Amino acid sequence: MAELVHPARALWWLFEPVHALTYFSPEGRAAYEAVGLRGYWRGYFGGRSAPLGPVDAAPVVAAFFNFAPQMVERALPDVWTRATPEVALTARVKGATGALERVLETVRPELVERSVELLERAVDGLDCSGRVLAAANAALSRPEGHLARLWQATTVLREHRGDGHVAALVAEGLDGCEALVLRCALDTRREVLQPHRGWTDEEWDAATARLTEGGWLTPEGAISTEGRSRHRALEAATDLAASRVWSGFHRTELDELATALRPISTACRADLPPLNPIGLPTAS
Repeated sequence: MAELVHPARALWWLFEPVHALTYFSPEGRAAYEAVGLRGYWRGYFGGRSAPLGPVDAAPVVAAFFNFAPQMVERALPDVWTRATPEVALTARVKGATGALERVLETVRPELVERSVELLERAVDGLDCSGRVLAAANAALSRPEGHLARLWQATTVLREHRGDGHVAALVAEGLDGCEALVLRCALDTRREVLQPHRGWTDEEWDAATARLTEGGWLTPEGAISTEGRSRHRALEAATDLAASRVWSGFHRTELDELATALRPISTACRADLPPLNPIGLPTAS
């Protein structure tokens, strides 16, 4: 019998590719480079952390959670000498909108409009207590145009879920590198995650040893029975933390949102590289 999927997770599967598109699209990179953020990681850290203001590396290491500190420190605060947070925010909306214009060319506009209407209703009802990235993004002015608004709404919602996921990881006693090692033991390749998050081999191996000692992994590095059970509990806590925002929606409205979002999500996901570190399952 197929395992039931929590509604909050099913919706995340749909809106995450819309947000993530900008990290991998040529339009996103070109927009950052045009304002002086040359090099992929300058654009990534500058654009994603810009809602927090001209911060140093430490708050971003904490909020992003699974990046090696030394990787963040190579970008921040240097990026703010190249582009202010305000400029970076303008560039990220421009890049995201350009990518969505291309990818969603054949998607019916009314599906985008209805998705925006329902997603923004969800954003308006968010409680961002304890969720710093979500709060910073939710406080931004709503951009003009349905595609820009679609991207902004999905961004607030995915950062809201991500903040809750980080809280669940912390509650389980896991650090950023350990969370990545655990993910690789489940369904992802180390060569995909480790270089994209900046951890050295020594740091990765030490995290593996800690997970083995803590019962998450077997001595061979596979996820243990205990580890799988604890991981399911962790994911359930993430879903629970993300579910309150949808409690004000009738089930028919959630079905309508899923129906409107599905072709949008499918088009965006098809434009993402097949191997990437964003955390979605291989099929949704």
